[in-house]
Amino acid sequence: MKIAIIGGGSIGLLYAHYLSKFHRVFLYVRTKEQKIKISSEGLIFEKNDSKWFDSFQTTEFSNWKGDEDITIIAVKQYHLQSVLTAMMKVVPFYTGTLLFLQNGMGHLKWLEIIKARNIYIGSVEHGANKVNLNHVIHTGNGITKLAYFKGQEQSVIKEMIQPLLDEFPFTFEADYIEMLQRKLIVNAVINPLTAVLNVRNGDLLSNPHYYHTFKELFEEICCVLNIEDKKGALSYIENICRKTSANRSSMLKDIDEERPTEVDAILGYVLEKSRENEKNAPLTEVFFHLIKGREYKREEG
Repeated sequence: MKIAIIGGGSIGLLYAHYLSKFHRVFLYVRTKEQKIKISSEGLIFEKNDSKWFDSFQTTEFSNWKGDEDITIIAVKQYHLQSVLTAMMKVVPFYTGTLLFLQNGMGHLKWLEIIKARNIYIGSVEHGANKVNLNHVIHTGNGITKLAYFKGQEQSVIKEMIQPLLDEFPFTFEADYIEMLQRKLIVNAVINPLTAVLNVRNGDLLSNPHYYHTFKELFEEICCVLNIEDKKGALSYIENICRKTSANRSSMLKDIDEERPTEVDAILGYVLEKSRENEKNAPLTEVFFHLIKGREYKREEG
């Protein structure tokens, strides 16, 4: 099976490693520098202090022609709109299957205009850290949850994931809104708190003062999103904090490495819903502007 992966970040490289074991993977990256690095040296994949070296075809995104069976879009949400615009110019109707792996829920409105035979949305619960252009570390085992957005044909997706299930599991979810909402709450609580406080995920539970703010922000977000099973949602987030206790969140790493964050797609979406539902979200707004302030400081500097 031919699989395209658009995006050379931590998730794109993570998926390229596992999928290239069983399929023909074509990795499309944004920069010529990364293309040359991976093409000449391969991908260094690290897990539990062991390393593997992978080789697969890597080229720049501008060379994507849409002739693979599945295209996985693994770019950050703030790059997604420009990527989709370019894709639609190349292939007005994609005859294969598209799989989107973005955080947040702000991108759903953009997917409505995409014309494709099948569109799936994924929620990634693995931990991954891109060390440099061709080196990724699998920092935490998790699962990828999949739900269909348009079309219900599962045979192609099943063919892709079947050989990987033992070491890189997937599950199918019935409702993409519910699936993304649960992941959104995780990202909306853990990411901004760790990014502002400059702490690892586990510190949010072990420090009683941080945990107080953790619960306050959680309660506010649940109110805005009308979450009914708050007890289950809280348990879910706390378990993720425990399993990834030593990790630095993706938003904190973005700030550390002076990259744009996905705060607009995460807390920005919560604030959008708070206005729609006429509910106040003062704590969410504070953390949103604190993160935006860090970005503004970097841009000004």
